[in-house]
Amino acid sequence: MTGASDTGPTLLQDIVRDQARSAPADPALWWQGTCTTYATLNERVETLAGRLASVGEPGDRVAVLAWNGPEFIDLMYAVPAAGRILVPLNARLAPAELLYQLTHSGATLLFADGELLAPLAALPAFPAALRTVTLGDAYDTWLRTARSAPLPGGNTDDPAWILFTSGSTGRPKGAVLTHRSFLAGLVSAELGRPVERSDRYYYPFPLFHVAAHNVLLQHRHGACVVLARAFDAAATLLACRDAGVTTMSLAPTMIAMLLDHPDFRPADLAGVRTIGYGASAMPASLIRRLQSVSEVGLCQSYGMTELSGSVSFLTVDDHRRAAAGEEALLDTVGKPLPTAEIRLVEDGIDVPPGEQGEILVRAAQVMAGYWHDPDATANTLRDGWLHTGDIGRFNAAGYLAVVDRKKDMIISGGENVASREVEEALRQFPGVKDCAVIGLPDPRWGERVCAVLVESDTTADADLEAHCRALLAGYKLPRAWFRVDALPLNASNKVDKPALRARFAR
Repeated sequence: MTGASDTGPTLLQDIVRDQARSAPADPALWWQGTCTTYATLNERVETLAGRLASVGEPGDRVAVLAWNGPEFIDLMYAVPAAGRILVPLNARLAPAELLYQLTHSGATLLFADGELLAPLAALPAFPAALRTVTLGDAYDTWLRTARSAPLPGGNTDDPAWILFTSGSTGRPKGAVLTHRSFLAGLVSAELGRPVERSDRYYYPFPLFHVAAHNVLLQHRHGACVVLARAFDAAATLLACRDAGVTTMSLAPTMIAMLLDHPDFRPADLAGVRTIGYGASAMPASLIRRLQSVSEVGLCQSYGMTELSGSVSFLTVDDHRRAAAGEEALLDTVGKPLPTAEIRLVEDGIDVPPGEQGEILVRAAQVMAGYWHDPDATANTLRDGWLHTGDIGRFNAAGYLAVVDRKKDMIISGGENVASREVEEALRQFPGVKDCAVIGLPDPRWGERVCAVLVESDTTADADLEAHCRALLAGYKLPRAWFRVDALPLNASNKVDKPALRARFAR
């Protein structure tokens, strides 16, 4: 199955190809003042796909380690078009973390920014057989001179990407997203956040996150993506003025930074219709502040990597009601979309509205499983339902609130931090007898990572931080260090993290 049906694309690469056929001169990508049309983007994708098809075999994994840029966009489409599987690597991870994901995925080819590749390639265990192409001049030369081969075609159930989760139960797991699950996720996203062909969508988040499905969503509807290398308040305001931005994805902290920036003028947001956000709550005071200077609508979504996107949305109208006094709506993630079934279950039994249960999802956009991890797959995908590990509660009106994270994830600045992963790093330090890592409220980042330690010897915070920095990405490092004589335990003899959070939040 290689072509587009009457209902839309069936493979990821069909998205760009279809737009190149129907509207070749329309803008597809705006990058640092340069506009790329759909015809040009499709030509780049097809050329790159042909080069990739000449290397290795269908099903091979092709990794990319890079910050945002046009080449990353090309790879997002070209790797699946070549019958290979894209493995986007989080550029913020420590080299040892990246090495694990490279080896676990079995990647045979790596495209990488030079400054990100250097510390990774310096590791003694870096795979000698892994072929690398450095983005920049070396990439341009490879693209110009490499052999080309016919594309193998594909099926909607073929894996398209492997996206690694945050490793809440130890090592990160590679969620296998297929063409079918990705495209089903786009159907859900367009219901919750409609796209117009004339839109210019500003995207400042990393392309190695599942949030990159928003880029595919814009291209699915012929809109233009205004891509930022990373978020910067001044650059965002400039893009609003120069690129005519109409929609954006921003975290609440980013919105506050825009409003606080000395160059901000209400006219900057005059053309912006909606701003989408997720991962952290939106204060009612920030909504009212935004509404006092603009008519921008806000939209929140609930989803995860394993869902190829989102399954529930708090709409623009919901946010306006919240700003008008119904602030309880902001404690929810909206109503589930008709494309997904959601159950709340406690001990295998569905719970009624008002009671808490684990969030289970059944939808076409659910991942195929975890790469080479049958036990984790069987534990997460059971009887046709994805067990999210999140604890939720429905209210009488059908709004879903996520009240806790069963996997004990910390969300700091929009990044997921698995407490167990940080704890395992800390336990490797000789003076640490026991530890617990918790998230505490932070006005800027939503939550900050904090470590509670039981020590055999007194250790300086700086020494602990240096130890963790060698093993973990910077955003995972504890920002506060607490010492206790013993960790509190609950009735199940597990560390009582709610008690720790309550104690140290004070």
